Amino acid sequence: MPRTKIDKIWDQHIVKSVTAEVDVLYIDTHYIHEVTSPQAFSGLDARGLKVLRPKQTIATADHNIPTKNQHLPIENKLSNIQVSTLVQNCANHNIELFGVGHEKNGIVHVIGPENGYTLPGMTIVCGDSHTSTHGAFGALAFGIGTSQVEHVLTTQALLLSRPKTMRITVNGCLQRGVTAKDAVLYIIAQLGTEGATGHFVEFTGSVFESFSMEERMTVCNMSIEMGARGGMVGIDATTIEYVDSRIELSETRKNAWLDLNSDSKAEFDSTIEFDGSTIAPMITTGTSPDTGIDLTKSIASSKRNNQKGLKYMQLENEDTLLGKKIDYVFIGSCTNSRIEDLRQVAEIAKDRQKADHVTVWVVPGSNEVRNQAKEEGLDVIFEAAGFEFREPGCSACLAMNDDKIPSGALCVSTSNRNFEGRQGDGARTFLASPITAAAAAIKGEITDPRIYLN
Repeated sequence: MPRTKIDKIWDQHIVKSVTAEVDVLYIDTHYIHEVTSPQAFSGLDARGLKVLRPKQTIATADHNIPTKNQHLPIENKLSNIQVSTLVQNCANHNIELFGVGHEKNGIVHVIGPENGYTLPGMTIVCGDSHTSTHGAFGALAFGIGTSQVEHVLTTQALLLSRPKTMRITVNGCLQRGVTAKDAVLYIIAQLGTEGATGHFVEFTGSVFESFSMEERMTVCNMSIEMGARGGMVGIDATTIEYVDSRIELSETRKNAWLDLNSDSKAEFDSTIEFDGSTIAPMITTGTSPDTGIDLTKSIASSKRNNQKGLKYMQLENEDTLLGKKIDYVFIGSCTNSRIEDLRQVAEIAKDRQKADHVTVWVVPGSNEVRNQAKEEGLDVIFEAAGFEFREPGCSACLAMNDDKIPSGALCVSTSNRNFEGRQGDGARTFLASPITAAAAAIKGEITDPRIYLN
């Protein structure tokens, strides 16, 4: 019987079937960070337990860490406690930690792939909703709650219900200036935040096949914003070339990964198709990731806006966002902080200056990305344009560290969520692609990025 990749990977990892729809699933790799792990370790310590397989657990500090002066002690008391607690827990349980200042430190969903820990066919979990990022490699990757973090630490397995399957196909050629971020914002705008609830999504079609691994990571990162349990892309030459550049692979292993791809006649519980040529540069308008519109259209073109969200954003339904003055630009997060994202931003920023009234933060997703950017001279371009090039961390994606957007300020952000207060109490967020964010920084207002493309 033809099977989907989702079902193939799931079946390979079943430890025990409890019912027809519920299984105990083995977990290959467990990523942890300082926010959702302390309570889990406390649970272990209270019962006198140890981590079952510490070598399959990878830890990093990212959410609470500052992105300036990382060589100094963390000033924020709560952040300092959370990070130091992670250090102690990892030492107590013999877990490798990429702490602040470590050459491999960075956002958990950036460092996993770039260091060769994320591989096709794996089951991957983390106490972080955007674990779906790793599905770009053809892995079954999803976020878990703190109680489940404790369970994986002690058993290397989870009791889970089998997800439904959904295939989202996008064919055609993307327009000039339309990025992976625009493509996924468009899909979320069409489906809504509950459109894929209960499903694991496989992204197929010529658009995703043409994407680099970093672009695929952007798409899978935001798959949960449409309600999905996770997202994945097919395993192909692009996948294998990326992994092969990081770890040594045998032909046998490569072929085994390719065999995991969905069979041509596999049936999905739900299938949806879009024409990629109709997608334009996107921007959100309200306080949910599904409020995206073609940035040249009026806010009324959004299918998902509500009066509460528009009131918070201080917008009217008939408004057009082009020309809307902004205050901050944040380029970073586990969605768009990789080297390709920074290269796109540098292309817009080169030989240009940011608007005087705009504050711009460019935050690389890892020390590796930061070092690569400096090798390529991107830091020089950013600084010449008036952009502040910082050290790695989650930064202004969420108000959990020093990088907060002031109350009432408008920020064009390359992150994944625009909820009320997400970037700071009273902060107002427009989600967009790196080039749209960079264009807004230069002009000081929401701008069609295509005017700056060569």
